[in-house]
Amino acid sequence: MTSEEQERVITVHEAVGGDQYFFDLVDRFYERVKVDPVLMPMYPPDLAEASRKTALFLIQYWGGPSKYNDERGHPRLRMRHNPFVIGQVERDAWLTNMMAAIDDAPLQSEIYEMFSRYFDHASTAMINQPPVTA
Repeated sequence: MTSEEQERVITVHEAVGGDQYFFDLVDRFYERVKVDPVLMPMYPPDLAEASRKTALFLIQYWGGPSKYNDERGHPRLRMRHNPFVIGQVERDAWLTNMMAAIDDAPLQSEIYEMFSRYFDHASTAMINQPPVTA
């Protein structure tokens, strides 16, 4: 083994098995969205395109091919989510469903922690409504 091979860093994308992991993850997530009374009203009836775009984004984010950027340009997540009313309730519903989808296919603990931190941070960044006060 050459020193270059020894120093090669494995991406999360590779560690989870490539594109298929993310397509499966997103499928599990959207199966939950279909029955979630908070989230489903925010989505079109046919979730196929949202699912595909989400999977491509995650594949790219976690070190896979840049098909998302090739098709859609820079992710600009906050801008793309701005038309939707996203408060703490919507954020929490999204994160709960995503983490449940992740839990359905056990991961190495380091990767699970990376996903958990990322999705917590990313979902919080999408909030565009002030907190509800009593």
